[in-house]
Amino acid sequence: MKPAVFLDRDGTVNEQMGYINHPSRFVMLPGAAEAIARLNHAGYLVIVVTNQSGVARGYFPEELVVEVHAMLKQMLGRRGAHVDGIYYCPHHPRGKVEGYRKTCECRKPGTGLVKRACKDFEIDMACSFMVGDRYSDVEMGHRLGLPSVMVKTGYGRGDLRYVVPTMANGPDFVADDLKGAVDWILNHGKAGAGK
Repeated sequence: MKPAVFLDRDGTVNEQMGYINHPSRFVMLPGAAEAIARLNHAGYLVIVVTNQSGVARGYFPEELVVEVHAMLKQMLGRRGAHVDGIYYCPHHPRGKVEGYRKTCECRKPGTGLVKRACKDFEIDMACSFMVGDRYSDVEMGHRLGLPSVMVKTGYGRGDLRYVVPTMANGPDFVADDLKGAVDWILNHGKAGAGK
């Protein structure tokens, strides 16, 4: 079994530009690939878990999400990094597209995306982490018993100011960006994870 770091996508790995409705709008955040490479080298599985409700809302087809994820993998590969899996939720309870309009367990803070990853990989959840820029990422992590890191990129600064103070449980750590989150994880995780 190997520990995993579950990463939100938009605002954590790439710039938050609203809905990524064209591949040209997908721009990696500075230092994100290098941070992911450090997790790879430390023996962590790196798994992206992302809400992509733009599909349900009719802003773009599901095929675009798949295309953007293929592009993400290529961009990381060119920088010596990789993700082991990408899981996304295309649903929204008020979506416009039939078949995608539903309440589901995979939409964060639901835990369905991580549960799917656990079926595909042998994950040591006791040594795993969650990183994201939204309180829904932190809440999902708490539901799974994972230490959760909130980054100030994307929606992070706004959620930290307006949402987190109203919640019972805040993040375990707040980092400026993914690099800072990885620094904290590598200092608090088990040394030689998964090796």
